[in-house]
Amino acid sequence: MTQTVYIKLAQITQVSKTEVNLSDVAEVYCSDKSTEARCRAVPVLRIRSERPMSYVKSVTDIIKKVTEEVPGAEINSIGEQDFVIAYQPPARPHPLWQWSKAVFVSIICFTGAAFAIMTFNNDANVSDVFGKIFFIMTGHESDGVTVLEFGYSLGLALGIILFFNHFAGWKISTDPTPLEVEMRLYEENVNKTLIQNGEREEAGVDVS
Repeated sequence: MTQTVYIKLAQITQVSKTEVNLSDVAEVYCSDKSTEARCRAVPVLRIRSERPMSYVKSVTDIIKKVTEEVPGAEINSIGEQDFVIAYQPPARPHPLWQWSKAVFVSIICFTGAAFAIMTFNNDANVSDVFGKIFFIMTGHESDGVTVLEFGYSLGLALGIILFFNHFAGWKISTDPTPLEVEMRLYEENVNKTLIQNGEREEAGVDVS
């Protein structure tokens, strides 16, 4: 009796084991639980590398393997047609190294942002503008530390927090932050490039 098996493949899946089964890279559903269990256990990839690697696969590879291992199963794919398996060897955590990288990146981001803000303020001559506004409103010369500078600094910080929708572990709303959106777009472009490169290599055509 033919059993319909639904599989939903993600565009990319990270694994840390060398024996990759269908359940590791896809959601599997079948009304017959015995058939579903057999399909979930179908081997998809055996990794022999000891270093991080990315493997490009197609849903046709999955269909071939499942029909070989589970005769009578009819595969219905409702996910990606081409997907990436990213292998990351298991490694012992190194908290000191992780914290060192986080501190280094934080310093780079802070100094870069501070430099960008200072160069903008210098180009726009903000200090002179504030000085003239203060003189017009009060009739006194500004000493460079007034309510205008304080309000500008506070507003700049609040504006950054509101725009990026993120501060430490706290988010203003459930919407993704601009950084999350850009990272997802970058990840999607990388995955598409890996898939296209894999197809071109198989066809013997590449841009390089």
